[in-house]
Formats: sequence, C-alpha cells, structure tokens
Amino acid sequence: MRAVVAVDESGALVEGLRREGIEVIATTTASAPAYAASDGMPAAEAEALLRALADADVLVLEVARDTLSPTVVALCDRAGTRVVPLVADAAGERLAAACGLEAPLPRSTEPWRVAEALVAGPAAAPEPAPHVDAHPHPRVIAVWGPAGAPGRSTVATELAVELARGGRHAALVDADSHAPSIALALGLADEGPGFAAACRQAELGGLDARELTRIAVPLGRTGVDVLTGINRPSRWPELSERRVAGALSACREWADYTVVDVASSLERDEEIMSDLDGPRRNAATIAALRAADLVVAVAAADPLGIARFLRAHAELRATVGATRIAVVANRLRPGALGIDARGQVRRTLDRFGGIEDLWFLPLDPRSADAALLSSQTVAEVAPKSPLTLAVRRLAGEAVVPAPEPGAAPAQPERARRRPRRRGRDARESSRVGAPAA
Repeated sequence: MRAVVAVDESGALVEGLRREGIEVIATTTASAPAYAASDGMPAAEAEALLRALADADVLVLEVARDTLSPTVVALCDRAGTRVVPLVADAAGERLAAACGLEAPLPRSTEPWRVAEALVAGPAAAPEPAPHVDAHPHPRVIAVWGPAGAPGRSTVATELAVELARGGRHAALVDADSHAPSIALALGLADEGPGFAAACRQAELGGLDARELTRIAVPLGRTGVDVLTGINRPSRWPELSERRVAGALSACREWADYTVVDVASSLERDEEIMSDLDGPRRNAATIAALRAADLVVAVAAADPLGIARFLRAHAELRATVGATRIAVVANRLRPGALGIDARGQVRRTLDRFGGIEDLWFLPLDPRSADAALLSSQTVAEVAPKSPLTLAVRRLAGEAVVPAPEPGAAPAQPERARRRPRRRGRDARESSRVGAPAA
C-alpha cells in the first residue's frame, strides 16, 4: 500500500508506517494539499504533490481548518485516493464529519495502529445515537439589554466561552444591526462572510453545518465558533427577520449552544409608517429574541441603568412572550449605589418590575482592560477573575441545568439565605436575655 503523509512533524509517524510495511511515497506539511488544490503554491511543487496523490492509495491528513476543505476531498475523490483523517480535538472531528470523511483517528495514535487502519480499509463514521436529554437545555440564548451599553457583548462573549467548557460546541453570533462590536473586541477580521453570509445562505436553503463551519471564525482554543457581524451599519437590510430566523434554526443543529448578541432597540416604527413588507432595522433583534429558548437580559447595576432597564423590560416581555428571561445586573459596584448595593438592585427590580430571579456580575476593570488590550476574552486572560467566576456561575445556574418538569428552578441569589450563626453569637444573645438562634 502506497501512502502520502500530510502531517506536521511527521518523522516518527513516517518511520513507524514504513516499519509496518506501508510504502510512504511522499511526505509534506498538513496544509500543502489545501494549497495545491487552491493553486496557492508554485506550479512545480503543486504538480509533484498532485502526481503523488494520484499514485497513492491513501492520504494521511492532519485535519484542521486550514488543511481540510471540500476542494481537497474532491481532489482526492477524482484521483481515487482515500483520505484518513488525524484529528487533535473535537473541532477536527466536526470538520472531518462535515466533509464526509471516515471515522478519524486521534493525532496521537501510535504509527502501528495507523498502519492497521490503512490496511483494514475505510471505517464508517459512527452514527450519532439518539440523544434523550433528561434535562433539556436552551440551544439558542439571546443576550439583550437596553440602550446605554450595559455590557451585552461582553456578557455574550464570556457566556459562550463558559458554555464551551467540557468539550461542548458553542457558537457566538453577532446579530447587532446597529453597532456590532464582537469582531472588533476580539481582534477578528470582519471583512469575511460572517452572520450576513449565513443569513443569505439560509434564504437560499443552502445553510447547513458544513457551510456554518466554513464561514465561522474559531475563537482561539476556546471551542467557540464566531459568526461576526456586519462591518458597516448600512448593511442592516441583509439581516431580515426571515433570514435571521432561518440562520438561527440551522445553528441549532450545528452547535450545542448558540449565544446571540442583539441590539437594544425593540421599536417597530416602520410598521407604523407603512404596512408594506419592507426591511425593518430592528428585525434581527426581534427575530433572534423570538427564536431564543432563553433571553439573558443585561442591566447596568447603577441608578440610570436600572431605570432604563425597567422602562424597556415590559416591551421585552411583550416581544418574547413566555420565553424564560434571566436578568443579569452587570458591573455591580458599591460606589454607585451605596451600602447594600445588591439588596437595593434586587428590591428595586422586584418592586417596580416584578423581577425576582436575578444574577449579579461584578465590576472588574482590571480584567476587562487586560482582555481588551490583548483582544481576548476575560476567561482567557484572567481565568480566576471575579467576572469569570460570576459568569461561570450564571452559566451553571441559569443555562446548563434546566430543571425537570415540576422541579424547582435554579435558585438565583435572592433565594440564598445566610446560615444561622451558632456558637459565640448564640451565647452572646442568651446573655442579654434574647432567645438563642
């Protein structure tokens, strides 16, 4: 059997395959087949590699976003060359499955096991077993907040990173039609296709997991794929209500969790001015909120931010109907609210908005500034910062463990009672004649 090995640092693998009787006729870097298929390398080198692929029985390929594409698979199919994928993580497995390859082998597989797989023939990718989730979780989470920059994009980004922990696949979508900012904050190129391209493909009926994987941008090693927003606010007509709804429906089948950052405006002034079916500036926000299984409503934890939130909360509830809303008080600090800042926010939202379930995120300027300076998430630059730990608690209590039917919901901070003190406090109270706790 003749093989071409396209793996970075492949010395040990090539030597081991040859010891097992595999004839390795060519070795190259992992990205070389992709460059050759897309005319991205010198003609002589490309011709030599293509000739080797045509003569080989199998291509051992290290799978990554820049090494595997439908063009590479089509090239090998025309040559009758089998592709054996080697993957290093779950993202590589998803990419191999999206391109229709056989069951991949881990990148760390011993050479003799790789040789056995080559001799044994193609192994079909395992069919996903029907998944019965006893604790159904929300697949699409929309992060909304009123006007005034309460921190919607930061909360959406950090929440997506936390939801991607444990090998889960999370998608972060920038559907803000007024001021998209996720690509700028994370140092991602916003000239690419992004969410607008996903919306166009959804309208044409060609949006699937493979296409979403192609147009998304991976966020480092966090396990999050980002669909960047429009790079100019004037492109907002591309995010129509029907397109956004179709794109988010495809995201449900692509990612375990899809976190959508939306704009603050919920007005539908265009419908008042005209009853014609035309573009709506806030259609993306309204479509995302209606498609969401959970809405994370972000309020700035200061007097002005709470007042703005209460005024907009009724309109939010009218828009989403019975969809569950998790309210988050962001950037909590005593300086803006005085003593017992949490208690004041909690009582105000309960009295004027009937909001009892509430989560708090602290003001953490040092970690936020470090993340902005390095164009990374707070979880990456400060994994133990107060903000990261608070977002992790929010993800663990409000998103991941959905309660069983009839069971009590996750308890936010309002329901947590400080345990009664015993010992010294009880003895001191008994001395002054009061009953001991």
